[in-house]
Amino acid sequence: MDWKSLPAFLAVARSGTLRAGAEQMDGTHATVRRQIEGLEAQLGTTLFRRNTGGLTLTAAGRRLLPLAIEAETALLKGFSAVKGLDREASGRIRLSADPLTAHYLLAPVLADFATLYPEIEIELKLSYLLDSIEKDETDVSIRHVLEVEEDAVGRKLFPLSLGVFASRRYIDAHLPNAGSKGKGLTWIGYGDVPELQKMITATPFAEARVRHIVTDPQMHLHLARAGAGMTFLSNWVPSVFPELQRVPGTQLDQRRSTWILLHGGLRRVQRARLLVDYLGAALLERRADFIGQ
Repeated sequence: MDWKSLPAFLAVARSGTLRAGAEQMDGTHATVRRQIEGLEAQLGTTLFRRNTGGLTLTAAGRRLLPLAIEAETALLKGFSAVKGLDREASGRIRLSADPLTAHYLLAPVLADFATLYPEIEIELKLSYLLDSIEKDETDVSIRHVLEVEEDAVGRKLFPLSLGVFASRRYIDAHLPNAGSKGKGLTWIGYGDVPELQKMITATPFAEARVRHIVTDPQMHLHLARAGAGMTFLSNWVPSVFPELQRVPGTQLDQRRSTWILLHGGLRRVQRARLLVDYLGAALLERRADFIGQ
């Protein structure tokens, strides 16, 4: 679509004549008329009706008008958001995230962010424990949680799906010969964790053996890739490691959601807002990988 025609449409709709619209745009009568005619040709409809008082919108023009205004508003908002960033985007911001998300999803995103905003410094803290925003342990936090219990500015992105995953090799070799409720299959466990046992019980493999005790989630990932058994992983993992597959017959657990949290005192600080917006957009691009089916 020729986006140059939208400002001409808006100028004429607001002013009522081609000449007045051209004056608003610092253009010529002929240029504005050509842009309007081009837009009508693209859309296959008439947008203005000529009368003695000038031009009035047709039904199609009235329907297009609020959408064109919305597009104009979004564009102006974008211009305002980036205006003067070279002067304002500087300083350090502390970001906390879990290691799996950071290692496999955030690394390229943060590298691109650093290139775009060379004066912003990121202090990255990786932990499966939650750094407290209220206690000023971090400025921005990416979390996959059931609910947010801290006083912080939060942006809920989407549900985080957890599923039962194993290597394709493990599934092909062991699932066809499994007994009732998963007998003969193997879980990679975390030890005495009641919530994990409830999750296992809710699967079709409640009687599979919890053979390995591993407290590090990243090692769960690598053991599953190597064919050591089944484990619970985030649904995005196969998009990075295609040798992993959700075990047939299992359902996704979508009780948790992915959040970006920001310290309330930083909501007007440009570098913090830039990072939150950039991370949010990058994660939303992977929305389908997080949610799954």
